[in-house]
Amino acid sequence: MKLLLRNPPTFVLLGATLAACAADGQEPLLTRAERTEFRETSSYAEVVDFLRRAAEADPSVHYTTFGHTNEGRALPMAVVGELDDPSPEAVRASGRTVVYLQGNIHAGEVCGKEALQMLLRDLVEGDHEEWRESMVLLFAPIYNADGNERVTLTNRGRQHGPIGGMGQRPNAQGLDLNRDHMKLDSPEARSVARLFNDYDPDVAVDLHTTNGTRHAYHLTYSPPLHPNTPPEIDAFLREGLLPHVTDEIRAKHGWEFYHYGNASNRGGERGWYTFDHRPRFNNNYIGLRNRIAILSEAYSYASFEDRVTATLYFVEEILDYVHENAAEVRRIVADADESLTAGDSLALRAAHRRSETPVDILMGATVEETHPLTGRPLLLRADTTYVEPMHEYVSFAPALMERVPEAYLIPAELEDVLVRLEAHGVVLEPAGSVELEAETFRIDSVSTTERAFQGRNEQTLFGSYRATTLTPAHGDMTARTDQPLGRLLFGLLEPRSDDGFANWGFLADRLEAGGAYPVARVPGG
Repeated sequence: MKLLLRNPPTFVLLGATLAACAADGQEPLLTRAERTEFRETSSYAEVVDFLRRAAEADPSVHYTTFGHTNEGRALPMAVVGELDDPSPEAVRASGRTVVYLQGNIHAGEVCGKEALQMLLRDLVEGDHEEWRESMVLLFAPIYNADGNERVTLTNRGRQHGPIGGMGQRPNAQGLDLNRDHMKLDSPEARSVARLFNDYDPDVAVDLHTTNGTRHAYHLTYSPPLHPNTPPEIDAFLREGLLPHVTDEIRAKHGWEFYHYGNASNRGGERGWYTFDHRPRFNNNYIGLRNRIAILSEAYSYASFEDRVTATLYFVEEILDYVHENAAEVRRIVADADESLTAGDSLALRAAHRRSETPVDILMGATVEETHPLTGRPLLLRADTTYVEPMHEYVSFAPALMERVPEAYLIPAELEDVLVRLEAHGVVLEPAGSVELEAETFRIDSVSTTERAFQGRNEQTLFGSYRATTLTPAHGDMTARTDQPLGRLLFGLLEPRSDDGFANWGFLADRLEAGGAYPVARVPGG
C-alpha cells in the first residue's frame, strides 16, 4: 500500500503503527484517501467512524457533534485537549487557546477533509504532544456533509483528482455555505455560528481548493479581508503568522505558498487580485467576530495527494505558531473584544487596495491528462515556474464609511431579524419606554437585483440619517455596539452595509423611497 510520505519520522511511526495493528488484528486508522492511494475521498460515514475510532484510541480525543445539516446529518467534531469532556463549558474553562479547524465547506474541495483526519491520527499516535499544553483543537473535517454525499465523476471535472469523484459545491438546499455566514439561511451556517457562540475559538482555519489562475503556488491563503477587521488581528496574520508559515514551508519542503489571488486585467491593469471583503465569506465573518481567521486554498491542478500534503503542512505550521504564541493570541482577541467605541467610523463598503510597487508573482503552467474513468481532460500542475511582476490587490480599503452608534433599536415586529441576531450571538436588551434622541435613515431610493443570488434578491439603499426623537414600543429591543460582536452588529444592521440584512432583502417589504429604514439608531459618541 502506498502511504503519504511527509517526513521520515512520521513515516516510520506510521509504519510501526500499521505493523502493530496487523499483529493485534486491528484495522489501521487510515483515511479512505490513503487506503485507495489517493484515488478516492472519504464518505460521511467514514469520517464519523474515523473520528469515533480516534476518540476510542486516545483519552484526550473526544467525539461530539455541533449541529446538523439540511438533511439531518449530525455535524461531527473531534475535540482534542486535556479535558474531561468535549463540552463548550469544559473547553472555555481550560484556559487554553482554542483553534477551530474546518474542512469541506465546498464538498468538491476535499483536501482539507482528508488532511484533518490524517493530522488527528498523527496526534493519536503521539505527534505534537506539546500542542496539548497550550491549545484545545476542534476538528470539523466535513462541514458540508450533505454535499459530500452527492459524489459524481464530473464535479470539478478538470481538477486533478480524486479520480473516483467528489461531492458538490452547495449544500442540499443549493446554497453555497461560504456565502451564508451573514444571512444564516442554512442549518449548517446556524450550527457554526452556534459553535462560535458556545466554544468561542480564538483561531479558525477554513480549508479549500482553488479555481482559476494557473500559478506556481502549491497553496494560497488569506487573512480576513474586511477593512473593519480589528487592526491587531490583521497585523498578527499579515506581519507575523503568514510570513512565518511561508518561510517554514519553503525551508522544510521547498514549496511556495502565498496570498490567495488570481491574475486578472481588472480596470485595465494586470494584477494579482484576492477575492471579496464581504463577511458572507467564512474568514471575513470570523474577523468581524474579533477572532483570528485563516483561509487556505490548495492548488486545484496539483495532484490530489500533493493538495492534501500542502494542506496538512499548512495546518501543522499554523498550529506550531499558535502554540508558540498562545498567550499573545488570547490577548489579541480579548483586546479586540474591547476595542469598538461609539463614534468610531467603520466601513460600509470597500474596494481593493493597490500595492505601492509591483511584486513578483510566481506563475505556472499545466499539462493535460485524461481521466481514466470518464475520458475527459484533467489538468496537472507542470513543474514550471516563471516570475511575472504585477501590482497586487490582497487587501481592501473603505469605500464608504459611517459612524458607529451607541445602539440600534429593533422593532418587535422584525421577528426574523431578532431571531437571526440572536443566532449570531448578538446580545439584545428590552428597549424600555423612555423617549430617546435617535437617528432614522430616510430612504431616497432602493435598487434591487433582477436575478436572485443564493435564493435572495439583493438590495442597495440610498439616503441619509436624520435626527429625531422616538419612544420605543412594547417589545422593541436594543442592541448595543459596545459588546464583543459590535463590529458584526454594525455590518448586519446598517442600511447601506453591502452584506447586512437590508442587502439580503430581509426588510424588502418595508423599504420604499421617501420612507424610513425600520431600525433606528441611538447616536452616542
